[in-house]
Amino acid sequence: MIFTFFVLLTALSLFVGMVVLLEVGRRIGIRRRQRDAEGAREGVGAVEGAIFALLGLLIAFTFSGAAARFDQRRHLIVEETNAIGTAYLRVDLVAPDLQSALRESFRRYLEARLDVYRKIPDMPAVEAALAEVNRLQKDIWRQAVAATRAPGSHPNLTILILPALNAMFDITTTRTLATRFHPPRIIFAMLMALALAAALLAGHGMSTAKTRSWTHVLGFAAAMAASLYVILEIEYPRLGLIRVDSFDQALVELRELMK
Repeated sequence: MIFTFFVLLTALSLFVGMVVLLEVGRRIGIRRRQRDAEGAREGVGAVEGAIFALLGLLIAFTFSGAAARFDQRRHLIVEETNAIGTAYLRVDLVAPDLQSALRESFRRYLEARLDVYRKIPDMPAVEAALAEVNRLQKDIWRQAVAATRAPGSHPNLTILILPALNAMFDITTTRTLATRFHPPRIIFAMLMALALAAALLAGHGMSTAKTRSWTHVLGFAAAMAASLYVILEIEYPRLGLIRVDSFDQALVELRELMK
């Protein structure tokens, strides 16, 4: 909720700032036309075009990047579900007397993986959950290695279960790092600065009208504020209203199958 409030406050601030600068730009334009009616618009078209083009490109790149990372995080959840499921199925090749303990370790491991993302944004709790995941990884690996030497295990158990465990463990690192991949904050600051500059120039361009067009003023500001809000929400899908939590259901369903 704190993140949602912060994002809403940021978007609202941008909206208010753009409305103010649209009005400031309009008044600057009116005063300039009063001093130089013929030259008021000369040479400004190229500047306006460059600013609006740069703003459009920045919005496009930040939005497409956020959407790509959002999809990647959902894909990684599916990958981890498949990796854990594959490794768990191969426990059937372990000696029967060792299967029960190994399966119990898998169940605790999967619960720990779910806890990592349930506890966001409480970072101390997340770090504790990750430490538990690392401990369980070592425990599962130790049990699997012992099982490969135990009588009654499948003769090819080593080449079947150990690579599956490697894949299961590797995806945890990939997912952890994926949550930390974000554009530098200066990109978002630049996006807001360009939006405000565009508002000033747009207001200057609207100064030729005798009356204000509130539809255009509010619509332009609202569109930019909404774009920034959506970009930030998609960029941080574990903190706001737009979330990837629904894809965690795949891990929950897998946990139910392990019972």
